[in-house]
Amino acid sequence: MNKAPFSPLNQALLRILRPLARLLLRNGIPYGEFTELVKRAYVEAAFEDFSDGRRRTTDSKAAVLTGLTRKEVKRQREILAGQTLSSKPSANTNRASRVVSGWVHDARYHGNDGQPARLPFEGERSFTSLVRQYSGDMPPRSVLDELIRVGVVFSDEADGYLILKKRAYVPAGDSDEMLAIFGEDVADLIRTIDHNLTGLKQDHQPLFQRTLTYNNIPVSVIEQWRALAADRSQQLLEHLDDWLGPHDQDVSGTGDRTPAVRTGVSIFYFEESPAGQAGSSAPETTDRSEP
Repeated sequence: MNKAPFSPLNQALLRILRPLARLLLRNGIPYGEFTELVKRAYVEAAFEDFSDGRRRTTDSKAAVLTGLTRKEVKRQREILAGQTLSSKPSANTNRASRVVSGWVHDARYHGNDGQPARLPFEGERSFTSLVRQYSGDMPPRSVLDELIRVGVVFSDEADGYLILKKRAYVPAGDSDEMLAIFGEDVADLIRTIDHNLTGLKQDHQPLFQRTLTYNNIPVSVIEQWRALAADRSQQLLEHLDDWLGPHDQDVSGTGDRTPAVRTGVSIFYFEESPAGQAGSSAPETTDRSEP
């Protein structure tokens, strides 16, 4: 019997799953545990994303959509109802990021030059007041220790004042927080791709999605290119943050009085060795905002 043709979607999924399988194996996640999570994701999508808006999705309908039995759908639905799985990063990561964002955008914590000011640890306009405003009940000392650990904040030994060295908080050496960011970033990318794939059919405005790729770059320039890409990307993100950050309702002081949208831009650098492939140095600048 002839095998069914390998569809473009299957080919794309295999490319996605290959590095994912490597990450799972490295972190001790066996195939059975992964398939259990896949079942849960299918059931959650069936109930949340495929409702007609008038009637709630039933176990029977979800079983038809997912190919699972009604018994399995019910089991997974009950597990979902009893857990607190969220697409948001861990609380510590989110809160530390908000402290940095408040320091960057809140004028009360700026100097006369409009830049983030040197702050004392305690006092009326201090790091402690900044943490209490933007990080809820997190201990200020714990937040400071973490920001110093990852190189975002520097403590001046001469007077004890705290200096913001970087405008972004990225966990270092903390696999739990890095995995949380991994889950959020990949989910955001897939949501954008899905939006663009269905946009033409549903008359959606496509979301910006671009990739610059060359496949025959000599190893001798990679270190220089890696540094250049990181520097220019950071500059772009800071430029966009200068515009978007002040509109955040927590920073602007408007609170939750108007409907809110989660939005942003992600940039990632990639590098691989296409062993055995003869490449061309012609640029491959791919516009993927419209499939």
